Order: sequence, then structure tokens, then C-alpha cells
Amino acid sequence: MRKLQLAGTQVPVIGQGTWRMGEDPRQREREVTALRSGLDLGLSLIDTAEMYGEGGAEEVVGQAIAGRRDEVFLVSKVYPHNASRQGLPLACERSLKRLGTEVIDLYLLHWRGQYPLEETLEAFERLRQDGKIRHWGVSNFDVADLDELQAPACATNQVLYNLESRGIEFDLLPACQRRGMPLMAYCPIGQGGALLAEPVLQRAAQRHDATPAQVALAWLLRQDGVLAIPKAVHPEHVRLNARAGELQLGPEDLLELDQVFAAPRHKQRLSMV
Repeated sequence: MRKLQLAGTQVPVIGQGTWRMGEDPRQREREVTALRSGLDLGLSLIDTAEMYGEGGAEEVVGQAIAGRRDEVFLVSKVYPHNASRQGLPLACERSLKRLGTEVIDLYLLHWRGQYPLEETLEAFERLRQDGKIRHWGVSNFDVADLDELQAPACATNQVLYNLESRGIEFDLLPACQRRGMPLMAYCPIGQGGALLAEPVLQRAAQRHDATPAQVALAWLLRQDGVLAIPKAVHPEHVRLNARAGELQLGPEDLLELDQVFAAPRHKQRLSMV
């Protein structure tokens, strides 16, 4: 699988998301198995957050990576209301305990909240110096937020990006590319399955002997410096996600997709879910 450099580490352009995991104890074994299957296929980046299942997803990840921590590039996110000078280290300790690890590879501010960025960054740097995290970054930051941040140490920006949500292509994605900052795309195949039912995706999938989800992922990965973090809890979906990193769309595919899902022509408000 293709890789890119994130926080000084070569990571696959497709990782594993965990939003909605850890919410139903009956699904725990299935979720753990899916993440482990992804690791077997080289999907070594796992993204989670203290918000997901109110810590439940981190517990799922912790169980999945037990005994395999060295194989994993581990990403988690802190609630904005915990991102103060005093609150952030406490939140990090709780996440470390749930994840069953001594260090988080990349720790993100989930979105901007009440605390000044300067205070949050100071807390991030203290955690890094203490060896609790290796790198830090942000999520759901628009161009003005990044301009205010002005921090070369920021490793990534994780935002909503898929065929249905292309607003970041107008200015945010180019801004990240100019900074040499990889962009992590969450919800890369949309939500609820409506996107995957689009005839244009299905036609492209038929041409490439692929699935619509694979086409949607390959479309994202046509951009430099972009990696996607789809969630999957079925072994076959995990396998298909891993193979999507090898799919190359042609000019005909891209033209047809642009005709249905138009690129932005003006600044748009940053979308979030």
C-alpha cells in the first residue's frame, strides 16, 4: 500500500477509523477482530477519540492492539472542554489507561473550544516533553484557525472530506499542502450509504472491478498529502478498504465524478459531523 509521512513516520494512506465503536458491548468482539484484521493487512494507523462511545472506542482499540502495540501508529483526540492546561494531561492519562499504552503517537484537539489555543498548545508540548505523546495536531480547523495556530509542530488536520463534502478543496486543502501538513479525511465514504448508491460511483466501480466505496476512497487519495480513515467492522470491508489504496482512477472517472459532485467555486463554511 502507498504510504506518506505523518509526524516523522511512514503510515499507510488508508487507516482505520473507530467512530461509533465501543457503544454496544455486544459488538466488542466483532470490532476488535476487525481492527486486528486491518493490522494484518497493513492498516497500521488507528484513529480514535475519547468522545467515541465516551471512551468505549479507546477500550476497543486497547484490546485490539494488546500485544501488537509496536505495529500501530495510534491517534486519539481530546474533547475541547478538556483541553486546558490542567484538564488536558488528566484526559490524556485516562485515554492512555483505556488504550493500554504508555504513549499516544499523535494526539489531536478534536475541535476548537473555550480555551485559548496558546494554553492548549502549551499543554500538548508538556505532554510531549513528558513522553505521554509523541506528536500533536488538530481536527476540524479551517484556514483562519491554522493561520492563528502558526505552529510548525502541528502534525495534521483531521477534517470531513468526501465526494459529497468537497468544500475544503477551495482553500483549506491547498493551505495544508503548502504547509506540508498531511490532511486526514474522516467519513471518507459519506454517511448512511447514500453516496455509495450514486450511479456514477457504481459505473466507475464496474470499470475497475471494484466497489463504490473503493472508488470513493481512491478519489480522495488522488490528492497529495491526504490519508483516509474509514471505519469497518466486517472483515470483507476491511480487506476492500486495504485494497482501495492500490486503485488508480483515470481521467474519465474523475471527469464523470466532477460532473455529479462539483468542486467548490467559492469559500464554504467548514463542514463537521
